[in-house]
Amino acid sequence: QVQLVESGGGLVQAGGSLRLSCAASERTFSRYAMGWFRQAPGKEREFVAAISRSGGSTYYADSVKGRFTISRDNAKNTVYLQMNSLKPEDTAVYYCAANTALMVTKVNEYDYWGQGTQVTVSS
Repeated sequence: QVQLVESGGGLVQAGGSLRLSCAASERTFSRYAMGWFRQAPGKEREFVAAISRSGGSTYYADSVKGRFTISRDNAKNTVYLQMNSLKPEDTAVYYCAANTALMVTKVNEYDYWGQGTQVTVSS
């Protein structure tokens, strides 16, 4: 079972940037496609970004295209989410997740989840 731990969240002003990290315990980290999701208070968890096993393919929700970048360093067993031009609507708990089969965008198709890290963007 892979353990995922997010870090890098915090409080920023609108227009600012944050870089989230997700560290995985699994030695065979490169076998997992990875995703980032977020959940705001009173809302369902939603897809943000995904990256293939090798890091060669990425996919983004329309709401973050051009602002967020997902990347991974398999040698460090870590996936990142660089968030630029942050907006108050980006405020949420951000989760990383691992999928054993595909680079997908659905919550119920991911196998492992981190504990989440809070991102708050002020006006």
